[in-house]
Amino acid sequence: MRKVQHVFAVVGLAALASLVAFAQAPAPAGQALPPQPGRGPAGPAGPASFFITSVGKGDGANYGGLAGADAYCAQMATAGAIPTPAGRTWRAYLSATAANGQPAVNARDRIGAGPWYNKNGQLIANNVADLHGDVERDRNSINRNFALNEKGEPVNGVAPPGTPPGTAPPNQHDILTGSDSFGRARAGTDDTTCSNYTSNVSPPAGTPRGQGPGVWLGHHDRIGGGNSSWNATHKSAGCSQANLVATGGAGLLYCFAAN
Repeated sequence: MRKVQHVFAVVGLAALASLVAFAQAPAPAGQALPPQPGRGPAGPAGPASFFITSVGKGDGANYGGLAGADAYCAQMATAGAIPTPAGRTWRAYLSATAANGQPAVNARDRIGAGPWYNKNGQLIANNVADLHGDVERDRNSINRNFALNEKGEPVNGVAPPGTPPGTAPPNQHDILTGSDSFGRARAGTDDTTCSNYTSNVSPPAGTPRGQGPGVWLGHHDRIGGGNSSWNATHKSAGCSQANLVATGGAGLLYCFAAN
């Protein structure tokens, strides 16, 4: 009898350990964690630490440099009633090229270690490697459904097939990054960051896109541009607000709370 009781006890402890391990395992990207003690039945998976700005600054790609773009992310977080998570700082996901004796800056090195969640508490990515597909492609949830703005609303993207002409809102899926697909500053002498986010100039009339001043963009909805990248799809036609709108954007930023 004692041997039977011992067997049941061992089995019970093993089952309990399995349940604990399952409960502590990270949720797949884009999926909220199950209710946890202290969070309540409808509690979020984590504090909001990622969003897309609902509007741009209105001056094209000129944000006053990286510091100005970071300040704009903090401003929009406040406007969207997103508290800054403890120990974190809002950073714009932007790379900068080497200039004026300063080295290049990589967007991936500015945003902390993760994890990051949208305003609804849904996981965007566990870490920098997952965000950029360093080990496995598409380990993040930056897409039309989960890449929300600071209000928790979707960002306008490419209109679904069958949408009647003239009824879709303006496409704003171009998000400023100045980066390659791994989140690093792009090589070469071409202006890929609108003079590190201090310029709003338009190229001379007739300049082919990509051969004048501009900034590299990603598509938050993963549609169009050939490679459907969230952070490195194509370059803008210039740095002015009109240039950014003409290529399917509004000068919006990805904002991450860096830890």
